Amino acid sequence: MDNASQLIQERSAPPATLVIFGASGDLTRRKLLPAVESLARHERLPDQFALVGVARTPMTNEQFAESALGERTLTSKRQLQGSVRYVAGGYDDPETYKRLVETLDELDAQRGTSGNRLFYLSTPAGAFEPVINGLAGVGLNQPREGSFSRLVIEKPYGRDLVTARELDGVVHNAFDEHQVFRIDHYLGKDTVQNVLALRFANSIFQPIWDRSWVDHVQITVAETLGVGSRGGFYEDAGAMRDIVQNHVLQVLALALMEPPASFEAEGLRNEKVKLLQAIRLPTDRDIAEAAVRGQYTRGGTREDLMAGYREEAGVDPLSRTETYAAMRLNVDNWRWAGVPFYVRTGKRLPARLTEVALQFQRPPHLPIPTDQLTGLDADALILRIQPNEGISLRFGAKVPGHSFRVRTATMEFSYDQTFVEESPEAYERLLLDALIGDASLFIRSDEVQQCWRIVDPIIDNWEKDHSPIPTYEAASWGPTDADRLIGRNGRKWRNSA
Repeated sequence: MDNASQLIQERSAPPATLVIFGASGDLTRRKLLPAVESLARHERLPDQFALVGVARTPMTNEQFAESALGERTLTSKRQLQGSVRYVAGGYDDPETYKRLVETLDELDAQRGTSGNRLFYLSTPAGAFEPVINGLAGVGLNQPREGSFSRLVIEKPYGRDLVTARELDGVVHNAFDEHQVFRIDHYLGKDTVQNVLALRFANSIFQPIWDRSWVDHVQITVAETLGVGSRGGFYEDAGAMRDIVQNHVLQVLALALMEPPASFEAEGLRNEKVKLLQAIRLPTDRDIAEAAVRGQYTRGGTREDLMAGYREEAGVDPLSRTETYAAMRLNVDNWRWAGVPFYVRTGKRLPARLTEVALQFQRPPHLPIPTDQLTGLDADALILRIQPNEGISLRFGAKVPGHSFRVRTATMEFSYDQTFVEESPEAYERLLLDALIGDASLFIRSDEVQQCWRIVDPIIDNWEKDHSPIPTYEAASWGPTDADRLIGRNGRKWRNSA
């Protein structure tokens, strides 16, 4: 067997049935079905694989198969043909789960799926409890001997620490923790995982990855879009719950955690939890200086005028929901004590951008005369997660010519230009990991709770604060309060696209 064939075999799914609850929904159509198709096309799924959709929408097996396979390649159609089933019914109706048991038993017999089941909850959060209880009610939470039964849960996992713990109670009444895969699609991105590769596969960065060399760190998740058709959902979430509590804090944990003993799931997740536990909680008195919120108003250009948040469909005209959030965090451990971490996210910003930027200390003494320094910025290492995925190293260099002048230069690494391999979509990678049973890129129960522990005091403070919410024009970089947040110590945001 050649190396390529061996690699495919090592990262291929075992015989199994994937059951998607919410099979008629938007996430299934846009992300999950294309991910299944791509896994089939790349020969990551065995012949003993089946797909079952469950939803309230009336649909036949043939209609669901057409929606799942209609636009797919001949390779994936051939592999998935005859393996697709659909169960229509309410999530709180016991008859739905009885029909599901019959369907799964039939697929075990016809397709050889060996009693292995992966249940994917692609439903609104309100349906999580009835689905979990429904599965437990017919024994689908308990695998047969030699088989597995796993549960994948989409965010939001609760809306605060209390509700996250309540949901954990429901989940753990039916499933053991090792059966549960809490998904954050950001962790499925190759460029997020590259943070681990950069840190732990390269010895040159380890000596400077701490408080002795790093002045501060910025993490930015910026979106150019508004809330679109998700106004109703966003009114109940806001930027802090929607992005900071999960995506931002997960990226921060990967960037700052200590080296794990191994890349096994528990080794990685243990170090992330330790890092999150070390984040200092601001007191009510500190929150005004440590956290900033904002809401976008009408803005843009005369030719491309964008509506304000309160003008979006499904949004309260007097809404106080934040579409922008920024925080200064402090990590109380040996590596990072005294280093401020600035995180921000927002909608209707000028650029779509996700990056981690480490800005280093300036030299303690510059022997070069000031008039020979032309726009010399502090050294920085920028990890671009999206778009233009790659890494930039910013440093000072001599300008060509007879005089000795120094200005900022960069060295660039680009994923597109360096690798010819196709990067899998995040959901494709995470679905395969869940089928294999690799929990490295999924979130453990105590991680979820630590993330809520960090953001809950800020959310509570904002909900009690009845002063006008700060605003910013659409297509600007956020409220002026955010500039003051980072500017108190002479620093400024990286606002270039």
